[in-house]
Amino acid sequence: MTAVSWVVKPVSQIHLAPGSAVTIPNVSWSEFESILQEMGNKRAARVAYSKGCLEIRVPLPEHEVPRDLISDIVKILLKASGRRYQPFGSTTFKQENTAGVEPDACFYIQNYQRMIGRRRLEADDPPPDLAIETDVTSKTTLGAYKAIAVPELWLYDSGKLRIYLLRNGEYLLSDLSPTFPNIPLTQIIPSVVERAWQVGSVQALEEFEKSLTV
Repeated sequence: MTAVSWVVKPVSQIHLAPGSAVTIPNVSWSEFESILQEMGNKRAARVAYSKGCLEIRVPLPEHEVPRDLISDIVKILLKASGRRYQPFGSTTFKQENTAGVEPDACFYIQNYQRMIGRRRLEADDPPPDLAIETDVTSKTTLGAYKAIAVPELWLYDSGKLRIYLLRNGEYLLSDLSPTFPNIPLTQIIPSVVERAWQVGSVQALEEFEKSLTV
């Protein structure tokens, strides 16, 4: 009988093509923490961990344009309404022994003052008030956001924006954002993104900002 020997390689040696993802089941929390440390902070890959399942994905370059645009739109709208905020980019948010996730972009709005000057997240820090993801449909990622209790999550995929609000521990689809209750974002954001492909991001954002003052 031939013995079987397992080949073990570090996760950092996994090379994923842009637009692809790999799911690894039965990952313990300590293994997840070790993988994060091994992968480091300077990487294109994003990770999500929920209920022992780890997902590693690498976005396509075409997803970077909507990500930056939507983030800039949020900043423009907050500025126009006179509200301050603290962006936290793709920070890794964790619920110990349960979940971890790295949004494409996220913002502290209600809790922005508490997070000013924060160089590292602390155990009792609240989740971001708003998180943004582009081209994500996996249960692992959504499960991680639910466990971390991000109250508002925007998912942009295939030219559509979906707004999810956390209610009693579950995400419910909403037509409107409570952060911007009088703005039809599900119509505006896809329109601005499409415009950016035609004239460039800077002009698309300039046109959008100008429309707010008309």
